[in-house]
Amino acid sequence: AIDDAAAFAQHPTSNLPEHSSPSDLAYILYTSGTTGQPKGVMLQHDGVVNRIHWMQKQYPLTQADRVLQKTPYVFDVSVWELLWANWVGAAIVMAEPDSHKDPQQLCQAMVQHQVTTLHFVPSMLQVFGQYLAEQDRSLPASVRWVFASGEALSATHCDLFKQVRHPQAQLHNLYGPTEASIDVTYYDCQKLKGTSVPIGQPIDNIQLYVLSEQGKPVPVGAPGELYLGGVGVARGYLHREKLTQERFVPNPFDTDGQAPRLYKTGDLVRWLPDGHLEYLGRNDFQVKIRGLRIELGEIEQRLAGLEDVKHAVVTVTEVQEQPALSAYIVTHSKKELDEKAVASTLSQHLPSYMLPVSYTYLDKLPVTINGKLDRNALPAPNIHSTREYVAPSSPLERTLCEIWQEVLGLEQVSVEDNFFRLGGTSISTVRVSSLLQQRLGTEVPLSLIFTESTIKTLAQSLVTPDIESLHIAPSLNANNNQCIVEI
Repeated sequence: AIDDAAAFAQHPTSNLPEHSSPSDLAYILYTSGTTGQPKGVMLQHDGVVNRIHWMQKQYPLTQADRVLQKTPYVFDVSVWELLWANWVGAAIVMAEPDSHKDPQQLCQAMVQHQVTTLHFVPSMLQVFGQYLAEQDRSLPASVRWVFASGEALSATHCDLFKQVRHPQAQLHNLYGPTEASIDVTYYDCQKLKGTSVPIGQPIDNIQLYVLSEQGKPVPVGAPGELYLGGVGVARGYLHREKLTQERFVPNPFDTDGQAPRLYKTGDLVRWLPDGHLEYLGRNDFQVKIRGLRIELGEIEQRLAGLEDVKHAVVTVTEVQEQPALSAYIVTHSKKELDEKAVASTLSQHLPSYMLPVSYTYLDKLPVTINGKLDRNALPAPNIHSTREYVAPSSPLERTLCEIWQEVLGLEQVSVEDNFFRLGGTSISTVRVSSLLQQRLGTEVPLSLIFTESTIKTLAQSLVTPDIESLHIAPSLNANNNQCIVEI
Protein backbone atom coordinates (compact mmCIF):
# COMPACT_ATOMS: atom_id res chain seq x y z
CA ALA A 1 0.00 0.00 0.00
CA ILE A 2 2.90 2.36 0.68
CA ASP A 3 4.15 1.98 -2.89
CA ASP A 4 0.66 2.29 -4.37
CA ALA A 5 -0.41 5.93 -4.19
CA ALA A 6 -4.07 5.19 -4.82
CA ALA A 7 -4.20 2.46 -2.18
CA PHE A 8 -2.25 4.58 0.26
CA ALA A 9 -4.73 7.46 -0.14
CA GLN A 10 -7.57 5.22 1.06
CA HIS A 11 -6.03 4.84 4.53
CA PRO A 12 -6.94 7.31 7.31
CA THR A 13 -4.55 10.19 7.95
CA SER A 14 -5.04 10.23 11.71
CA ASN A 15 -2.55 8.75 14.16
CA LEU A 16 -2.86 5.08 15.00
CA PRO A 17 -4.66 4.33 18.26
CA GLU A 18 -2.41 4.01 21.31
CA HIS A 19 -2.46 0.56 22.87
CA SER A 20 0.84 0.68 24.77
CA SER A 21 1.22 1.81 28.36
CA PRO A 22 4.42 3.24 29.91
CA SER A 23 5.08 -0.01 31.75
CA ASP A 24 4.85 -2.17 28.61
CA LEU A 25 8.01 -3.58 27.08
CA ALA A 26 9.55 -1.45 24.36
CA TYR A 27 12.40 -3.75 23.34
CA ILE A 28 14.78 -6.47 24.52
CA LEU A 29 18.52 -6.14 24.06
CA TYR A 30 20.97 -8.94 24.66
CA THR A 31 24.27 -8.37 26.42
CA SER A 32 27.07 -10.83 27.02
CA GLY A 33 27.08 -12.73 30.29
CA THR A 34 29.98 -13.80 32.48
CA THR A 35 28.90 -17.43 32.06
CA GLY A 36 28.81 -17.15 28.28
CA GLN A 37 25.00 -17.15 28.18
CA PRO A 38 23.65 -13.84 26.78
CA LYS A 39 21.22 -11.87 28.94
CA GLY A 40 18.04 -10.45 27.42
CA VAL A 41 17.47 -7.06 29.06
CA MET A 42 13.78 -6.07 29.09
CA LEU A 43 13.33 -2.30 28.67
CA GLN A 44 10.04 -0.48 29.11
CA HIS A 45 8.52 2.47 27.25
CA ASP A 46 8.73 4.82 30.23
CA GLY A 47 12.49 4.46 30.59
CA VAL A 48 13.18 5.05 26.91
CA VAL A 49 10.77 8.00 26.71
CA ASN A 50 12.37 9.56 29.79
CA ARG A 51 15.84 9.14 28.28
CA ILE A 52 14.94 10.70 24.91
CA HIS A 53 12.92 13.51 26.53
CA TRP A 54 15.88 14.40 28.78
CA MET A 55 18.30 14.40 25.84
CA GLN A 56 16.14 16.78 23.83
CA LYS A 57 15.83 19.13 26.82
CA GLN A 58 19.57 19.05 27.51
CA TYR A 59 20.81 19.17 23.91
CA PRO A 60 17.95 20.64 21.87
CA LEU A 61 17.79 19.49 18.25
CA THR A 62 15.79 21.22 15.55
CA GLN A 63 14.44 20.06 12.22
CA ALA A 64 17.62 21.42 10.65
CA ASP A 65 19.81 18.92 12.54
CA ARG A 66 21.16 15.69 11.08
CA VAL A 67 21.98 12.74 13.33
CA LEU A 68 24.47 10.14 12.11
CA GLN A 69 23.11 6.64 12.73
CA LYS A 70 26.11 4.32 12.70
CA THR A 71 25.77 2.11 15.80
CA PRO A 72 24.69 -1.50 15.06
CA TYR A 73 21.08 -1.96 16.15
CA VAL A 74 22.00 -4.65 18.69
CA PHE A 75 23.53 -1.93 20.92
CA ASP A 76 21.42 0.58 22.80
CA VAL A 77 23.08 3.74 21.48
CA SER A 78 21.26 2.96 18.23
CA VAL A 79 17.97 3.53 20.08
CA TRP A 80 18.61 7.23 20.66
CA GLU A 81 20.30 7.66 17.29
CA LEU A 82 17.01 6.61 15.70
CA LEU A 83 14.33 7.83 18.10
CA TRP A 84 15.75 11.22 19.10
CA ALA A 85 15.80 12.51 15.52
CA ASN A 86 12.28 11.18 14.91
CA TRP A 87 11.11 12.86 18.12
CA VAL A 88 11.81 16.35 16.78
CA GLY A 89 11.66 15.82 13.02
CA ALA A 90 15.42 16.00 12.45
CA ALA A 91 17.05 14.02 9.64
CA ILE A 92 18.73 10.65 10.18
CA VAL A 93 21.84 9.96 8.12
CA MET A 94 22.26 6.18 7.83
CA ALA A 95 25.92 5.28 7.65
CA GLU A 96 27.16 2.51 5.39
CA PRO A 97 27.42 -0.88 7.14
CA ASP A 98 30.68 -1.23 9.11
CA SER A 99 31.68 2.34 8.30
CA HIS A 100 31.69 3.12 12.03
CA LYS A 101 35.17 1.59 12.04
CA ASP A 102 36.43 3.55 9.03
CA PRO A 103 37.35 7.18 9.85
CA GLN A 104 37.74 8.13 6.19
CA GLN A 105 34.25 6.90 5.31
CA LEU A 106 32.79 8.57 8.37
CA CYS A 107 34.40 11.88 7.54
CA GLN A 108 33.12 11.73 3.97
CA ALA A 109 29.58 11.01 5.19
CA MET A 110 29.71 13.83 7.73
CA VAL A 111 30.82 16.34 5.12
CA GLN A 112 28.50 15.12 2.37
CA HIS A 113 25.38 15.06 4.56
CA GLN A 114 26.23 17.96 6.89
CA VAL A 115 25.98 15.84 10.03
CA THR A 116 25.45 17.83 13.23
CA THR A 117 25.21 15.11 15.88
CA LEU A 118 27.03 11.80 16.34
CA HIS A 119 28.34 9.28 18.85
CA PHE A 120 31.66 7.51 19.37
CA VAL A 121 32.88 4.79 21.65
CA PRO A 122 35.99 6.48 23.16
CA SER A 123 38.44 4.09 21.51
CA MET A 124 36.92 4.90 18.12
CA LEU A 125 36.90 8.61 18.96
CA GLN A 126 40.65 8.21 19.41
CA VAL A 127 41.01 6.55 16.01
CA PHE A 128 38.85 9.20 14.32
CA GLY A 129 40.66 12.08 16.03
CA GLN A 130 44.06 10.70 15.09
CA TYR A 131 42.93 10.35 11.49
CA LEU A 132 41.91 14.03 11.40
CA ALA A 133 45.13 15.10 13.12
CA GLU A 134 47.30 13.11 10.71
CA GLN A 135 45.41 14.64 7.79
CA ASP A 136 45.79 18.09 9.35
CA ARG A 137 42.01 18.44 9.30
CA SER A 138 39.38 19.41 11.84
CA LEU A 139 35.86 18.21 12.48
CA PRO A 140 33.43 19.17 9.71
CA ALA A 141 32.00 22.61 10.40
CA SER A 142 28.45 21.24 10.59
CA VAL A 143 29.11 19.19 13.76
CA ARG A 144 27.58 20.56 16.97
CA TRP A 145 27.32 17.62 19.36
CA VAL A 146 29.71 14.70 19.80
CA PHE A 147 28.73 12.14 22.45
CA ALA A 148 31.00 9.48 23.92
CA SER A 149 29.89 6.44 25.89
CA GLY A 150 30.42 2.70 26.19
CA GLU A 151 33.94 2.94 27.66
CA ALA A 152 35.80 5.19 30.05
CA LEU A 153 36.57 8.53 28.40
CA SER A 154 40.07 9.79 29.25
CA ALA A 155 41.68 13.21 29.35
CA THR A 156 43.78 12.06 26.37
CA HIS A 157 40.59 11.60 24.35
CA CYS A 158 39.42 15.08 25.37
CA ASP A 159 42.76 16.66 24.48
CA LEU A 160 42.68 15.07 21.05
CA PHE A 161 39.12 16.30 20.52
CA LYS A 162 40.20 19.85 21.40
CA GLN A 163 42.97 19.53 18.84
CA VAL A 164 40.61 18.66 15.96
CA ARG A 165 37.40 20.47 16.94
CA HIS A 166 36.07 23.73 15.63
CA PRO A 167 34.76 26.33 18.12
CA GLN A 168 31.09 25.28 17.89
CA ALA A 169 31.66 21.54 18.41
CA GLN A 170 31.20 20.14 21.93
CA LEU A 171 32.13 16.79 23.46
CA HIS A 172 29.89 15.25 26.14
CA ASN A 173 30.53 12.13 28.17
CA LEU A 174 27.55 9.82 28.77
CA TYR A 175 27.40 6.80 31.04
CA GLY A 176 24.85 4.08 31.52
CA PRO A 177 24.34 0.32 31.37
CA THR A 178 21.86 -1.34 29.04
CA GLU A 179 19.85 -2.26 32.17
CA ALA A 180 19.00 1.41 32.79
CA SER A 181 17.61 2.57 29.43
CA ILE A 182 20.79 3.67 27.64
CA ASP A 183 22.34 6.45 29.78
CA VAL A 184 21.92 7.68 33.34
CA THR A 185 24.63 10.36 33.74
CA TYR A 186 26.16 13.12 31.63
CA TYR A 187 29.19 15.42 31.77
CA ASP A 188 30.20 18.47 29.73
CA CYS A 189 33.82 17.81 28.76
CA GLN A 190 34.42 21.49 28.00
CA LYS A 191 34.53 21.96 31.80
CA LEU A 192 37.28 19.40 32.35
CA LYS A 193 40.19 20.71 34.43
CA GLY A 194 41.84 17.59 35.87
CA THR A 195 43.26 14.40 34.41
CA SER A 196 40.20 12.22 35.05
CA VAL A 197 36.97 12.70 33.11
CA PRO A 198 33.90 12.39 35.39
CA ILE A 199 30.82 10.51 34.24
CA GLY A 200 28.87 13.42 35.65
CA GLN A 201 25.50 13.85 37.27
CA PRO A 202 22.15 12.03 36.89
CA ILE A 203 19.71 12.66 34.08
CA ASP A 204 16.07 13.45 34.90
CA ASN A 205 14.15 10.97 37.07
CA ILE A 206 17.20 8.80 37.81
CA GLN A 207 18.67 8.30 41.29
CA LEU A 208 22.30 7.36 41.91
CA TYR A 209 23.54 5.62 45.06
CA VAL A 210 27.20 4.91 45.86
CA LEU A 211 27.17 2.13 48.43
CA SER A 212 29.67 0.10 50.44
CA GLU A 213 29.82 -3.71 50.44
CA GLN A 214 27.38 -3.53 53.36
CA GLY A 215 24.90 -1.50 51.30
CA LYS A 216 25.52 1.77 53.15
CA PRO A 217 26.13 5.17 51.46
CA VAL A 218 29.82 6.07 51.38
CA PRO A 219 31.17 9.59 52.01
CA VAL A 220 32.35 11.94 49.28
CA GLY A 221 35.64 10.75 47.82
CA ALA A 222 35.31 7.16 49.01
CA PRO A 223 34.94 4.41 46.39
CA GLY A 224 31.79 2.31 46.30
CA GLU A 225 29.55 0.39 43.94
CA LEU A 226 27.03 2.36 41.89
CA TYR A 227 23.36 1.45 42.25
CA LEU A 228 20.71 2.97 39.98
CA GLY A 229 17.09 3.76 40.71
CA GLY A 230 14.27 5.53 38.96
CA VAL A 231 12.17 5.30 35.85
CA GLY A 232 14.92 3.95 33.60
CA VAL A 233 15.60 0.72 35.49
CA ALA A 234 14.83 -2.32 33.33
CA ARG A 235 12.21 -4.92 34.20
CA GLY A 236 14.93 -7.58 34.42
CA TYR A 237 16.42 -10.38 32.31
CA LEU A 238 14.16 -12.47 30.09
CA HIS A 239 13.68 -15.99 31.52
CA ARG A 240 16.53 -15.40 34.03
CA GLU A 241 14.69 -14.97 37.33
CA LYS A 242 17.63 -15.84 39.58
CA LEU A 243 19.97 -13.43 37.82
CA THR A 244 17.27 -10.74 37.86
CA GLN A 245 16.96 -11.11 41.63
CA GLU A 246 20.73 -10.87 42.03
CA ARG A 247 21.15 -7.69 40.00
CA PHE A 248 17.82 -5.92 40.54
CA VAL A 249 17.48 -5.55 44.30
CA PRO A 250 14.95 -3.87 46.66
CA ASN A 251 15.53 -0.16 47.16
CA PRO A 252 15.95 0.56 50.90
CA PHE A 253 15.90 4.32 50.23
CA ASP A 254 12.49 4.38 48.50
CA THR A 255 9.99 6.15 50.75
CA ASP A 256 7.09 6.74 48.36
CA GLY A 257 7.01 3.57 46.27
CA GLN A 258 8.09 5.40 43.12
CA ALA A 259 11.43 3.55 42.77
CA PRO A 260 11.04 0.17 44.49
CA ARG A 261 14.10 -1.46 42.89
CA LEU A 262 17.76 -0.65 42.34
CA TYR A 263 20.03 -1.99 39.63
CA LYS A 264 23.39 -3.18 40.96
CA THR A 265 25.81 -2.01 38.23
CA GLY A 266 29.06 -3.64 39.34
CA ASP A 267 30.79 -0.33 38.56
CA LEU A 268 33.08 1.31 41.10
CA VAL A 269 32.67 5.09 41.40
CA ARG A 270 33.10 7.90 43.87
CA TRP A 271 31.44 11.24 44.44
CA LEU A 272 33.57 14.29 43.74
CA PRO A 273 33.23 17.44 45.86
CA ASP A 274 31.52 19.26 42.98
CA GLY A 275 28.68 16.71 42.84
CA HIS A 276 29.89 14.75 39.84
CA LEU A 277 30.66 11.04 39.77
CA GLU A 278 34.06 9.67 38.85
CA TYR A 279 34.24 6.21 37.29
CA LEU A 280 36.94 3.97 38.80
CA GLY A 281 36.40 0.70 36.99
CA ARG A 282 34.54 -2.57 37.21
CA ASN A 283 34.46 -4.38 40.52
CA ASP A 284 34.95 -7.62 38.61
CA PHE A 285 38.23 -6.11 37.32
CA GLN A 286 39.19 -5.72 40.96
CA VAL A 287 41.35 -8.73 41.71
CA LYS A 288 43.42 -10.13 44.55
CA ILE A 289 47.06 -11.13 44.25
CA ARG A 290 48.86 -12.30 47.36
CA GLY A 291 45.68 -11.41 49.23
CA LEU A 292 45.95 -7.77 48.19
CA ARG A 293 43.20 -6.00 46.25
CA ILE A 294 44.18 -4.60 42.89
CA GLU A 295 42.16 -2.36 40.58
CA LEU A 296 43.37 -3.07 37.07
CA GLY A 297 42.18 0.30 35.81
CA GLU A 298 44.66 2.08 38.07
CA ILE A 299 47.59 0.21 36.51
CA GLU A 300 46.20 0.82 33.02
CA GLN A 301 46.00 4.55 33.69
CA ARG A 302 49.65 4.65 34.78
CA LEU A 303 50.73 2.73 31.68
CA ALA A 304 48.62 4.94 29.41
CA GLY A 305 50.40 8.00 30.81
CA LEU A 306 53.82 6.78 29.65
CA GLU A 307 55.47 8.34 26.63
CA ASP A 308 54.70 6.61 23.31
CA VAL A 309 51.89 4.50 24.82
CA LYS A 310 48.75 4.62 22.69
CA HIS A 311 46.67 1.98 24.48
CA ALA A 312 47.30 -0.18 27.55
CA VAL A 313 45.33 -3.06 29.04
CA VAL A 314 46.15 -5.13 32.10
CA THR A 315 44.71 -8.57 32.76
CA VAL A 316 45.20 -11.35 35.29
CA THR A 317 46.61 -14.55 33.88
CA GLU A 318 47.80 -17.75 35.48
CA VAL A 319 51.55 -18.30 35.49
CA GLN A 320 52.96 -21.35 37.25
CA GLU A 321 49.53 -21.87 38.84
CA GLN A 322 49.64 -18.39 40.38
CA PRO A 323 47.69 -15.26 39.36
CA ALA A 324 49.92 -12.72 37.65
CA LEU A 325 49.43 -9.31 36.06
CA SER A 326 50.04 -9.12 32.32
CA ALA A 327 50.15 -5.86 30.36
CA TYR A 328 49.21 -5.45 26.70
CA ILE A 329 50.55 -2.31 25.06
CA VAL A 330 50.08 -0.56 21.73
CA THR A 331 52.68 2.13 21.05
CA HIS A 332 52.49 5.02 18.61
CA SER A 333 55.92 4.17 17.22
CA LYS A 334 55.16 0.42 16.92
CA LYS A 335 58.34 -0.18 18.96
CA GLU A 336 58.67 -1.94 22.28
CA LEU A 337 59.37 0.11 25.38
CA ASP A 338 62.40 -0.17 27.63
CA GLU A 339 60.80 -2.47 30.19
CA LYS A 340 63.33 -1.58 32.86
CA ALA A 341 62.40 2.09 32.49
CA VAL A 342 58.69 1.22 32.52
CA ALA A 343 59.03 -0.82 35.71
CA SER A 344 61.10 1.93 37.31
CA THR A 345 58.49 4.59 36.50
CA LEU A 346 55.56 2.45 37.62
CA SER A 347 57.31 1.57 40.87
CA GLN A 348 57.34 5.27 41.77
CA HIS A 349 53.53 5.24 41.88
CA LEU A 350 52.52 1.62 42.49
CA PRO A 351 53.51 -1.01 45.05
CA SER A 352 55.49 -3.99 43.77
CA TYR A 353 52.50 -6.32 43.76
CA MET A 354 50.75 -4.03 41.24
CA LEU A 355 53.57 -4.14 38.69
CA PRO A 356 52.90 -6.27 35.59
CA VAL A 357 55.08 -9.34 35.27
CA SER A 358 54.92 -9.44 31.47
CA TYR A 359 54.51 -6.99 28.61
CA THR A 360 53.01 -8.06 25.30
CA TYR A 361 53.11 -5.61 22.41
CA LEU A 362 50.30 -5.52 19.85
CA ASP A 363 49.70 -3.58 16.64
CA LYS A 364 46.18 -2.87 17.90
CA LEU A 365 43.85 -4.03 20.63
CA PRO A 366 41.09 -6.48 19.69
CA VAL A 367 37.60 -4.96 19.72
CA THR A 368 34.05 -6.24 19.54
CA ILE A 369 31.60 -5.42 16.75
CA ASN A 370 30.70 -2.11 18.42
CA GLY A 371 34.29 -1.04 18.96
CA LYS A 372 34.67 -1.98 22.63
CA LEU A 373 37.76 -3.70 23.93
CA ASP A 374 37.44 -7.49 23.62
CA ARG A 375 39.45 -8.82 26.58
CA ASN A 376 38.61 -12.39 25.65
CA ALA A 377 40.42 -11.99 22.31
CA LEU A 378 43.73 -10.87 23.82
CA PRO A 379 46.54 -13.32 23.02
CA ALA A 380 48.36 -15.33 25.64
CA PRO A 381 50.92 -13.13 27.41
CA ASN A 382 54.51 -13.12 26.25
CA ILE A 383 56.25 -14.98 29.08
CA HIS A 384 58.90 -16.89 27.13
CA SER A 385 62.50 -16.04 26.47
CA THR A 386 63.36 -15.09 22.90
CA ARG A 387 67.03 -14.26 23.60
CA GLU A 388 70.06 -16.41 22.86
CA TYR A 389 71.72 -18.00 25.87
CA VAL A 390 74.36 -15.85 27.57
CA ALA A 391 76.32 -17.56 30.33
CA PRO A 392 77.01 -15.93 33.71
CA SER A 393 80.36 -14.12 33.88
CA SER A 394 80.73 -13.68 37.64
CA PRO A 395 80.11 -15.69 40.82
CA LEU A 396 77.16 -13.44 41.68
CA GLU A 397 75.57 -13.97 38.25
CA ARG A 398 76.05 -17.74 38.64
CA THR A 399 74.33 -17.64 42.03
CA LEU A 400 71.44 -15.63 40.59
CA CYS A 401 71.12 -18.14 37.73
CA GLU A 402 70.93 -20.98 40.25
CA ILE A 403 68.24 -19.20 42.27
CA TRP A 404 66.15 -18.40 39.19
CA GLN A 405 66.44 -21.96 37.92
CA GLU A 406 65.37 -23.28 41.31
CA VAL A 407 62.41 -20.92 41.68
CA LEU A 408 61.19 -21.17 38.07
CA GLY A 409 61.89 -24.87 37.64
CA LEU A 410 64.16 -24.35 34.62
CA GLU A 411 67.30 -26.17 33.59
CA GLN A 412 69.04 -23.14 32.15
CA VAL A 413 68.66 -19.36 32.43
CA SER A 414 70.47 -16.73 30.42
CA VAL A 415 71.76 -13.64 32.22
CA GLU A 416 69.82 -11.55 29.69
CA ASP A 417 66.50 -13.38 30.19
CA ASN A 418 63.68 -11.38 31.73
CA PHE A 419 62.52 -13.00 34.98
CA PHE A 420 58.86 -12.41 34.26
CA ARG A 421 59.00 -13.52 30.66
CA LEU A 422 60.31 -16.82 31.95
CA GLY A 423 57.15 -17.21 34.01
CA GLY A 424 58.08 -15.32 37.18
CA THR A 425 55.25 -13.90 39.28
CA SER A 426 54.92 -11.66 42.30
CA ILE A 427 54.92 -14.83 44.41
CA SER A 428 58.15 -15.91 42.70
CA THR A 429 59.85 -12.62 43.54
CA VAL A 430 59.20 -13.28 47.23
CA ARG A 431 61.00 -16.63 46.95
CA VAL A 432 63.88 -15.06 45.03
CA SER A 433 64.22 -12.31 47.62
CA SER A 434 64.21 -14.87 50.42
CA LEU A 435 66.88 -17.05 48.77
CA LEU A 436 69.02 -14.00 48.03
CA GLN A 437 68.83 -12.99 51.66
CA GLN A 438 69.89 -16.49 52.73
CA ARG A 439 72.84 -16.67 50.37
CA LEU A 440 74.01 -13.06 50.41
CA GLY A 441 73.14 -12.33 54.01
CA THR A 442 71.49 -9.03 53.07
CA GLU A 443 67.91 -8.03 52.31
CA VAL A 444 67.03 -7.44 48.66
CA PRO A 445 63.86 -5.32 48.11
CA LEU A 446 61.12 -6.90 45.99
CA SER A 447 60.90 -3.69 43.98
CA LEU A 448 64.50 -4.20 42.83
CA ILE A 449 63.60 -7.54 41.26
CA PHE A 450 60.77 -5.85 39.37
CA THR A 451 62.90 -2.98 38.10
CA GLU A 452 66.06 -5.03 37.46
CA SER A 453 64.38 -8.05 35.93
CA THR A 454 67.41 -9.64 34.23
CA ILE A 455 70.27 -11.36 36.01
CA LYS A 456 72.76 -9.01 34.39
CA THR A 457 71.09 -5.81 35.60
CA LEU A 458 70.17 -7.26 38.98
CA ALA A 459 73.77 -8.36 39.58
CA GLN A 460 75.02 -4.89 38.64
CA SER A 461 72.61 -3.34 41.14
CA LEU A 462 73.69 -5.77 43.87
CA VAL A 463 77.42 -5.12 43.46
CA THR A 464 78.03 -2.65 46.27
CA PRO A 465 80.90 -2.42 48.78
CA ASP A 466 78.75 -4.32 51.30
CA ILE A 467 77.92 -7.13 48.89
CA GLU A 468 81.48 -7.39 47.57
CA SER A 469 82.74 -8.14 51.07
CA LEU A 470 80.27 -10.99 51.57
CA HIS A 471 80.63 -14.72 51.00
CA ILE A 472 77.92 -16.38 48.96
CA ALA A 473 76.43 -19.35 50.79
CA PRO A 474 76.21 -22.64 48.90
CA SER A 475 73.39 -23.66 46.62
CA LEU A 476 72.61 -27.28 47.42
CA ASN A 477 71.68 -29.38 44.40
CA ALA A 478 72.46 -32.74 42.90
CA ASN A 479 75.35 -31.49 40.80
CA ASN A 480 77.07 -29.25 43.29
CA ASN A 481 76.55 -29.54 47.01
CA GLN A 482 79.71 -27.85 48.29
CA CYS A 483 80.10 -24.76 46.19
CA ILE A 484 81.03 -21.66 48.19
CA VAL A 485 82.00 -18.74 46.02
CA GLU A 486 83.81 -15.66 47.25
CA ILE A 487 83.26 -12.27 45.68
